[in-house]
Amino acid sequence: MIFITIGTQEPFDRLIQAMDEMAAEMPHIEFIAQTMKGVYVPKHMKCYDFLLPSQFDDYFENAELIVSHAGMGTIISALVKERPIIVIPRLLANKEHRSDHQIATARAIAGLGYVNVAYDITELKNKLKTLIQEPKVLHKLERFASEELIEDLKTFIKTPKK
Repeated sequence: MIFITIGTQEPFDRLIQAMDEMAAEMPHIEFIAQTMKGVYVPKHMKCYDFLLPSQFDDYFENAELIVSHAGMGTIISALVKERPIIVIPRLLANKEHRSDHQIATARAIAGLGYVNVAYDITELKNKLKTLIQEPKVLHKLERFASEELIEDLKTFIKTPKK
């Protein structure tokens, strides 16, 4: 099962439509999405505008792969729970968020080698096909921060921004 989560702030039609198209191409795989009310109405996957935390956790725990916006809560959960994840940042230009901070988040976390990042729908679909064949967790995060992570975060915070 592939679990798609977009957070709770705004719809993310670009991601939901892409995943719905993939679900149509792969009817042997169950696609489940936490979607919110967007303009696009999915036809090929099970969708929920809202999930209780216990429901969300069940889907997250049972997913073979997570596809998500570049929200740190989801990224950290995937790393702690050792779930393969692909993140795609929301874009300000598409009015998917109020800033482009998710691009910065995606670049930083990808630079550490912790998650799979797709910056556009073509890249997302290619990475999805690869990870369906060979699910791979790139990094495991302990429930509490390791010394290595703390040092990586310190370096990231102290690095001048471009």
